[in-house]
Amino acid sequence: MRDFHLSLNQTQRVRLDAALHELESLAPAAASAAAVTVADTIPVNQEDNILKGHGTSDQDGEVVATLCGVVERVNKLVYVRTLRARYKPEVGDIIVGRVIEIAPKRWRLEINFSQDAVLMLSSMNLPDGIQRRRTAIDELNMRSIFEENDVICAEVRGFQHDGSLHLQARSEKYGKLERGQLLTVPPYLVKRKKQHFHHLAQYDVDLILGCNGFIWVGEHVVVGEKAKTTEDQQKSSNEAENFTPLETRKHICRLANAVRILSALGFTLTVEQIIETTEASASSNVEVNDMLGAEFYVQTAEREAKRRADLLRKKNGAR
Repeated sequence: MRDFHLSLNQTQRVRLDAALHELESLAPAAASAAAVTVADTIPVNQEDNILKGHGTSDQDGEVVATLCGVVERVNKLVYVRTLRARYKPEVGDIIVGRVIEIAPKRWRLEINFSQDAVLMLSSMNLPDGIQRRRTAIDELNMRSIFEENDVICAEVRGFQHDGSLHLQARSEKYGKLERGQLLTVPPYLVKRKKQHFHHLAQYDVDLILGCNGFIWVGEHVVVGEKAKTTEDQQKSSNEAENFTPLETRKHICRLANAVRILSALGFTLTVEQIIETTEASASSNVEVNDMLGAEFYVQTAEREAKRRADLLRKKNGAR
């Protein structure tokens, strides 16, 4: 659980400690046995000619951990996987970033990484959707596509020679994100999955879980929906297009608060967990601004402990 400050009364503190203690007791025994801290000795068979990987060191003939984490073994390779680490990009990752600079033929994005990412003009779809070579006019009109502080969704294409990331946004599902909230969570709470784009139809909201720890919660936008209007029509309908219904805004705020609560408690962020927390707040008649209060934090921890206990009970009963 991450460190966070709540004004808990004595009863709430006891309930929270009991729920967290139960969550720790429900952790798999194999995972706790493989956990190591700095300078712990990792048991290995020296006759197997093991390979020492990341987070390990050879000291007096023994393999010693140089990081806090979990020992992983792949064939003869032994390494330590840190539980809390900075974002480590991989090709194909779905990320959410913010434009910080417009350079010649490229945008620079802040993506919660040690270096900025680069989105080339040639690596994205043009507004007209036509596949063609980029011209000097396209370069002059870059600011009309993305400008500073715009939030963008893209995909990691590769790494450049200086270590920075090269992004691409060639699909219609990528691009500028508007009318929503951008949340920052520790990247290790977002696991890589096949699907990072989620349309929550019951709320009419889009949820994007960025692998880099940036979460987007915003009004649903139909992929491929292009407004084929003239500039005059766009100007006249600009106000109507930028309007988000009040009920949708409440759903966005409620989902965003659910993400904040799960992140503060250190729970892995999945769409199922977020929806369950959101529905629990609505069924308990908890107002949006009261979700970040101490009582709902405690209720969320107790509900997660009960859920994991039930899953473990069903698993043991099925054997």
